[in-house]
Amino acid sequence: MGGALLHRWHAAGLADINVIDPSPHALPAGVAAAAAPPPGAGPDVLVLAVKPQLFAAASAGLAERLRPDTLVISVMAGVTCAGIIERLGDRPIVRTMPNTPARLGQGVTALFGHGADAAQCARAEALLAAAGTTVWLDHEDQFNAVTGLSGSGPAYVFAFIEALTEAGIAHGLSPALAATLARATVTGAAALAAEPDADPAALRVAVTSPGGTTAAGLSVLVDRLRPLMADTVAAATARSRELG
Repeated sequence: MGGALLHRWHAAGLADINVIDPSPHALPAGVAAAAAPPPGAGPDVLVLAVKPQLFAAASAGLAERLRPDTLVISVMAGVTCAGIIERLGDRPIVRTMPNTPARLGQGVTALFGHGADAAQCARAEALLAAAGTTVWLDHEDQFNAVTGLSGSGPAYVFAFIEALTEAGIAHGLSPALAATLARATVTGAAALAAEPDADPAALRVAVTSPGGTTAAGLSVLVDRLRPLMADTVAAATARSRELG
């Protein structure tokens, strides 16, 4: 996720980016990485984009390199503001949860501020807006559900495309044709659902003729899909809570 954001910021012309990564790969042209923070007065903004299990090791010795007013932006799943303060001290924080379509500028990012003033929140939102839509949360504990829904959600869609492809193959389509049809169907339907004022339920009804083929398929899918998605999001939400 850090790499996806970095590429968006680089493409937008953001300057003065210092990447801290002992094992960098696939960096944008002209962007270098170092194993430790550069010397100096400390950054205006620190973006924490590491796996939550690695945060303790990655943050060792980092607090003394920061200014009291350094804005900390976290994209770590499950790590609370309190957990960040424990490692880096009490300073302005904006927690975020983007998702992987951020790489194309079509992601959605939830944000929550702790100790950050209006200007710092606006700065964080401007940075994450390069990745797509932004929404602000009222309570930090909503992050677990956000992680379970939109943070992990792209993988659910990819799994659906895989399953739709396999179903087409099972009914006689070639793998290449089934894959093309499945991908184009999902992306096209998503584009319709993304139109202003679109209602997915109304779109579903509009394409479902009584007694037709779509109705036959939905008669099998809907009753299984809703409890399955509820369980899927619940499992991811619970794991986010455990990571915190």
